[in-house]
Amino acid sequence: MIRFENHVQEIKHKVQKELIRAEINDNLINELLLIPKRIIPGPEANTRCCIYKERAIINERIKHMLYQYDGEVIDMIDIACDECPINRFSVTEACRGCLAHHCMEACPVDAIKIINKRATIDQSKCIECAKCSKVCQFNAISDVRRPCIKACKIGAIDINHQTKKAVIDRKSCINCGECVFKCPFGAIADKSQLLALVRALKQQEHGKKIYGIVAPSIAAQYANVSIEQWHQALKMVGFFEVVEAAAGADIAAVTEAQLLEEELGHKPFVTTSCCPAFVSFIEKKYPEFKENISPAASPMIIMARMIKAQDPEGVVVFIGPCTAKKAESSELSNLPAVDYTISFEELGALIEAYEIDLETLQGEAMTHGSYFGRTFARSGGVTGAIERAIKEQNLSVFLKPVVCSGIQECDKALKMARAGRLQGNFIEGMACEGGCINGPLSLSHQMKNKNEVDSYGKNSQYQCIGDSIKEYDMAGLSLTRNKG
Repeated sequence: MIRFENHVQEIKHKVQKELIRAEINDNLINELLLIPKRIIPGPEANTRCCIYKERAIINERIKHMLYQYDGEVIDMIDIACDECPINRFSVTEACRGCLAHHCMEACPVDAIKIINKRATIDQSKCIECAKCSKVCQFNAISDVRRPCIKACKIGAIDINHQTKKAVIDRKSCINCGECVFKCPFGAIADKSQLLALVRALKQQEHGKKIYGIVAPSIAAQYANVSIEQWHQALKMVGFFEVVEAAAGADIAAVTEAQLLEEELGHKPFVTTSCCPAFVSFIEKKYPEFKENISPAASPMIIMARMIKAQDPEGVVVFIGPCTAKKAESSELSNLPAVDYTISFEELGALIEAYEIDLETLQGEAMTHGSYFGRTFARSGGVTGAIERAIKEQNLSVFLKPVVCSGIQECDKALKMARAGRLQGNFIEGMACEGGCINGPLSLSHQMKNKNEVDSYGKNSQYQCIGDSIKEYDMAGLSLTRNKG
């Protein structure tokens, strides 16, 4: 039984499961009009003004699963974005009507007046500069920002002041997915390839085998379910073979270590390249550091290329916690490596729709990836793996890492680099705080996740990276970014 952290996850799960069931039974067209009513039976509404609006929102969620995305993996559900406070600043009961009137004096647009000995904000004039709130000595002016805006640390979300809806600035968005996770009304959604994958699973009689690549952070996602049980469940659904992205992480660590020997010879610092949101952040906000991004391909791309090298007709599916991975897999430079990318949320719906009871499965062993490859999933893990690879290969690389957990820490490190004050020569950047274990499309975002992944790493039969990768034939395989 899947445990949800919130009602938004549960609603998404119900929509996904209903659509998968309909697709499995070749009855999708007939079910489309019935699913919203099945999920929102009424007669009382749960969170909105009426059941009809709730059903309309379900219809919009269905559209996000029906239509294939083209680069833009995060989108607004406009009809669902209407419950957040519209006015950011407001005067509370704490206002004492003081004589100084600091708030009124600080306002650059004359939006504050004193009426009946109390400050009053004219919202039609307010430009949300926050100066009044900062100078009030009673903290009487509240600052209520929308959760999506607070979640987006790069300022890619704003409010359309005509419609009062949130809007995404595509030029700034790095597809980190924090807004998807943090919106309490589920009004920002990731687009999906899940139904297309189900169709591919049904059409395997055409001879194409389906391969799964599972991100190591899965170890922290589902209570009472092991990765071995997930492996067996995916085989029951129709996957020909399932491998761990951790093996790709081991290869990436070795590749990175070897490249660093050359890169640090003529660059003051190098950044990691395994987190596509972090890479996108550099490209968009710090373009002068594009050449400092590691040339190494991500573990997902490495494993996908390896599978395609062995079976060019094979269909590759990446399973992980990340919206940015959905964007990375669709980049022209990475085609045709990954055919479908689904989230841990979607994986749970897929298995339930096929009516597989995970907790009763005996499980099938997964033997890919070392301790170091598996712990790529949490902050500090990439650095640890690269340091280990340097040591195992006796490389002459002096590594002075700066480990950044979350995009704010990444931003701080890059600012220091821009000012020439970076205290290191290697930046490990993870857009999600804590790393992939807290990805936006995870079902679990708990403190214990780090320990779960570390335990999963310790259970690997390989405690050395070299032992993990020696079984793979990498001859002729491109291990660098943007080379398919």
